[in-house]
Amino acid sequence: MPDSDGREPSALADPLVTDSYEVIPGRRDAGLLLLCDHAVNALPSGYGTLGLPAAQLERHIAYDIGAKAVTEHVARMLGVPAICTRFSRLLIDVNRGLDDPTLIMRISDGAVVPGNRRLDAAERERRVRLYYEPYHLRIDALIESCVAAGVPPVLLSIHSFTDQWKGVPRPWHAAILWDRDYRFSVPLLEALRADNGIVVGENEPYDGKLAGDCMWQHGTRRGLAHTIIEVRQDLIRTPEGQLAWAERIAAAVQAVFARADLREAMHTVQYFGSHTDTEGAPPYTSHPEGSPA
Repeated sequence: MPDSDGREPSALADPLVTDSYEVIPGRRDAGLLLLCDHAVNALPSGYGTLGLPAAQLERHIAYDIGAKAVTEHVARMLGVPAICTRFSRLLIDVNRGLDDPTLIMRISDGAVVPGNRRLDAAERERRVRLYYEPYHLRIDALIESCVAAGVPPVLLSIHSFTDQWKGVPRPWHAAILWDRDYRFSVPLLEALRADNGIVVGENEPYDGKLAGDCMWQHGTRRGLAHTIIEVRQDLIRTPEGQLAWAERIAAAVQAVFARADLREAMHTVQYFGSHTDTEGAPPYTSHPEGSPA
């Protein structure tokens, strides 16, 4: 039976809350999946504050300030599913590969994290098993659910960055981070830059070319169109700012999705590889040997 909006229940991704993540429901056939890797500054029971003063958990080192609310608003506005972490990036960073030395930070922007300083292999494995892996496995499941609904999804990961770094102001209001897959990244960048009132960076203040990160794992390796949007934190600290930027992002996404010349390419599985690759020249149009199916 259709729901109150006339939609079939089977077309909706189910809401779900676990210790690792929260799934915000939305249409599986909408062609878009939102991710928020650094959604909250909470720590599981038993970890306290990881030995940090509580005030440190309010800083950017613990989470991407404002990103979760923006993600929730965009998901609601577009009617698409989203997944958000439910633990601080200081516990373990899901936007890093398992071999990345910054997976569990011992020092972050000048703050020593006592609870991470003498991490043994057993505790590292526990955090991977209970928090990191469930998040990534659920992303895989959501992607498969969207594919089963008939539309390989575009992935949009929502982050935020500080308004200054080491005393130097950052001029960008927002930025698009991308690697080699331009199908969604470049049109979204263009749509945002159509607003002359904001400065939108490209691979600033961070680079989108990071092997092992979340977009590499679920976008690059699976051949799904994907990008990261970063919004400056001082612009989304308040509910009003969060709503305004969600409206701006949602409008830009809608503008891109309305382009008939982009639609087929964005929802086709195609392998572009990464600038971090050491072999092969992208784009790939079928699974390269040894790549995951």
